[in-house]
Amino acid sequence: MKAQHITELLIGLAVVVLLARLLGALAKRFDQPAVIGEVLAGILLGPTLFGDVISSHLFPADIRPQLAALATVGVALFMFTVGLEWDVAKARGSGGFVVTVSLSSILLPFGLGSALGLYLLREHQSPNSTAFVLFMGLAMSITAFPVLARILTERGLGRTTLGVLALACASIDDVLAWLVLAAVTVISGTAGADQWRVLLVVPYLLGMLFVVRPLLRRLRTSSGALAPAGFACVLAGLLLSAGATEWAGLHFIFGAFLFGTIVPREQTERLRAQLHDQLGNLGQTLLLPVFFLTAGLNVDLSGIGLGGLRDMSLILLVAIGGKFAGAFLAARGHGMPARQSAALATLMNTRGLTELIALSVGLSLGIIDRELYSLMVVMAVVTTAMAGPLLRWILPQRLVEAEAAREAVPGGVRAALRE
Repeated sequence: MKAQHITELLIGLAVVVLLARLLGALAKRFDQPAVIGEVLAGILLGPTLFGDVISSHLFPADIRPQLAALATVGVALFMFTVGLEWDVAKARGSGGFVVTVSLSSILLPFGLGSALGLYLLREHQSPNSTAFVLFMGLAMSITAFPVLARILTERGLGRTTLGVLALACASIDDVLAWLVLAAVTVISGTAGADQWRVLLVVPYLLGMLFVVRPLLRRLRTSSGALAPAGFACVLAGLLLSAGATEWAGLHFIFGAFLFGTIVPREQTERLRAQLHDQLGNLGQTLLLPVFFLTAGLNVDLSGIGLGGLRDMSLILLVAIGGKFAGAFLAARGHGMPARQSAALATLMNTRGLTELIALSVGLSLGIIDRELYSLMVVMAVVTTAMAGPLLRWILPQRLVEAEAAREAVPGGVRAALRE
């Protein structure tokens, strides 16, 4: 890189970090997750409002490959922390509630989204119509586990029955969504002649579970903390795992996520907390804002006409209605009161960063075009932004405090459902 390019890259990174932090803090002032402000920062720097006037000066074409590389690392770190937080034990003892709600809140929006995909194919051509239809179903089915967890914590619902069940349902939704996205990636055929490599995923999974996972147990000291060289080993491991799934014809996000899930959970609380803090701070402060920038540079809403507004309305209707109805009806079927069922369905509609990552994968694989990508980003922002206000309307603070005082949950769905 030339000295001029290095200067441009460093100045651009400084602008991204500061603007993301500023708008993230502003979003919190309006009782919104910080991710809303960070996403809007990327969109503001993109072509929607000012064309290429700002983006071409702050982020010339020569430095965009470097920005994309940093964004890739940021997403890999984020997916690792998501896997690190995912715990299948949360779904135990629910008497089928979590499984039923999770499946219903995925299957209904997936079916409606697939039908919408068939309709949108008329105006948004895709090289693989099957992958396009499946991807649209997937995009309508996603729930953002990290954002949902943050909302529950901020509302004081984290250890109530509603909060525990919502986290358990979202964790299952996340895994199912990534599995479907992996299938869509394979179906899209982007690996070309190297498609056979996907068969190596099976020995890769076995190696991760029975070789790498036992080795990770040795990274902790006698006190349960991370060994001095452990951080470097974990960082190298997650990058290698992400690279392996990318080479196999899937996507790097799956390798990063899986590496997080195989970190042992028994007596490793301190170790996982250290990993989450050390990797999370780096990603959230610098690398994820770069991802929001690269995502925002691909969003262009300046040329949306009546057809685009119609498509956006349909996308919002299917995304919100399908997810809400699926979760609400399943919860009511299990006897959950209407108010709590509505609150659970509202929480399951939160999409956040998880949706943006899936959309970026679809765009990079050529499954969706840039115009549809822009509309779907709007859907991700709207469904995330509406969760807090709707939840406050459905469950006012006085009811939240009363519920938290009455049924604080010491841990696990089994305890949450024990009346």
